[in-house]
Amino acid sequence: MTGESDPGVGRELRADCARCAGVCCVAPAFAASADFAVDKPAGQPCPNLRADSRCGIHSELRERGFPGCTVFDCFGAGQHLTQGTFAGRDWRADPVTARRMFDTFAVLRPLHELLWYLTEAVRITPPGPLRDDLVTTLDETGRLTDGTPDDLLAVDVDAHRGRINRLLSSAGERARAGRAGPDRRGATLIGVDLRRAALAGANLRGATLIGADLRGVRLGAADLTGADLRGADLRGTDLSGCLFVHQSQLDAARGDHRTLLPAGLHRPTHWSPTPLPTPTPRSRRRPTPRRSR
Repeated sequence: MTGESDPGVGRELRADCARCAGVCCVAPAFAASADFAVDKPAGQPCPNLRADSRCGIHSELRERGFPGCTVFDCFGAGQHLTQGTFAGRDWRADPVTARRMFDTFAVLRPLHELLWYLTEAVRITPPGPLRDDLVTTLDETGRLTDGTPDDLLAVDVDAHRGRINRLLSSAGERARAGRAGPDRRGATLIGVDLRRAALAGANLRGATLIGADLRGVRLGAADLTGADLRGADLRGTDLSGCLFVHQSQLDAARGDHRTLLPAGLHRPTHWSPTPLPTPTPRSRRRPTPRRSR
């Protein structure tokens, strides 16, 4: 919005691994699957994590069976936890510090995700009571993330998320006014061919679209809050007007040079590359007829 300060400005809501201690490579558990090549219990370092808190196979994660790592985003919670909440301490220092950091990360990461959604909701909502409520809740959530470990561990994340989701839903409905499509909230659409479905302006909040075929679909002002797009085929899909699309959703999907993206998001490097232009054939020169003598 122009002419007024932007709430949330100055907060880092995108991961900066260079200022983190590799917390996301240790704190969460993951199971061997299409997303991860091995099992890893919570609190145990990933076997690919180096002593300098960097991933030893970062440039080959997809090829080595770890695509789940490439689409994970802590929304800036990792560096906030390391540099702010724990003032530069490393989880390797002692087991007590490690356990406390990991427990706190489990609260801070969803709060940072909510900050991202609230910031986006404020951006698309015109001045009025709803925007005022969004700004107030954004400020409140920001204050929560700045708390001590004890403060953070006392936060009821589910209750806070429930209250924010109601506001986000209202913001999405307000933004889609006059352009609203079908309500497919929470729909299970795994592997479904949706190329002929009327989804322009649809409410797809929380929909499971794993492996869905959305090639060439014009989604208009569809609300994609929390939609699971892992493996979804977005080649030629028009996402340019969609609401609440995060980069990690695109990173988890498939697309190509024809896929239209919302402003501020970039085309993932693993998507189909832009085809090279077909060379124009050179006109053949007619041979000069030989003159008869």
